[in-house]
Amino acid sequence: MFPTLIGTVVIAGIVGYASERTGFTRNGYIPSIIICVGGAFLFYFLRVMFSLRFGAPGVDAIISAVGALIIVPTRFRK
Repeated sequence: MFPTLIGTVVIAGIVGYASERTGFTRNGYIPSIIICVGGAFLFYFLRVMFSLRFGAPGVDAIISAVGALIIVPTRFRK
């Protein structure tokens, strides 16, 4: 369980960094990483508590990180 949590955080951080690098978001590197990690944590605990899952833990981390970036409003969006 603990290695899955660490992997979730690492994958979410990579997704946050990649989203800034590619221009998907314009929040800044640190805010994007924080948003992704927060979304991944939330979905990880939903996965543990309610067995809600889309597939493998890595796929869940990617989906939740991208979902958090889309859902969380930023001041740069039009």
